[in-house]
Amino acid sequence: MQKGSVFLIPTYLSDHHEASFLAPLVLDVIKNTDYFLVENVRTARRFISSLKLGLDISTLAFEVLDKKSTPSEISQYMAPVIAGKDVGVISEAGLPGLADPGQLAVTFAHRNGLRVIPLPGASSIQTAVTSSGFSGQQFTFHGYLPIQKAERLKAIKDLEQQLNSTGYTQVFMETPFRNMSLISDLVDTLSHHVYLNIAADIFGQHEFIKTQTIAAWRKQKKDLHKIPSVFSIGHFS
Repeated sequence: MQKGSVFLIPTYLSDHHEASFLAPLVLDVIKNTDYFLVENVRTARRFISSLKLGLDISTLAFEVLDKKSTPSEISQYMAPVIAGKDVGVISEAGLPGLADPGQLAVTFAHRNGLRVIPLPGASSIQTAVTSSGFSGQQFTFHGYLPIQKAERLKAIKDLEQQLNSTGYTQVFMETPFRNMSLISDLVDTLSHHVYLNIAADIFGQHEFIKTQTIAAWRKQKKDLHKIPSVFSIGHFS
């Protein structure tokens, strides 16, 4: 019996996009898939509806795959794929699997001999690094920094130490509603000469991408409350 495939389906990085933003291959896969593992069912339904592919959304099956999903739940979700059914994995934004629970489905797939097929699409992390002016040859992605303030301040100091010792660009994220708290901690903790890039609302109507020193950020803070952002510290060559 032939097993199904796991398609990693990219979504928009911003709400203000249409189907033309996605590669034709992505649209074709969605049109021919009726089983999805998604981070949020409502968001996934709205995303697929926006593509205007002529699909009856009510006939599609969705299972929630998020950070709370247990191994037994994932095994249950993937049982149809082992039995031969294709599945599409959809994140809240961008490519599934990067700082994203879609990784859980991919791990299961590799452990069970399922084919993983990544589809072309925008990555906020990749876009942030390439638009920062920092080295894209060597960088480290740290995901989300700790929530507790003391731990977060220590993590920020560690990022600067790693930047100075390795020269690697240091990339990290924050939940959008905590952006301003993180920015305050960054400008208060990092050395004044360190360069900080903020890439916010990437590809959106209010896209903001800027790299400058911490000293400059202290004079010009940007209100990015609830706006998806990626942060990087690095060196200009």
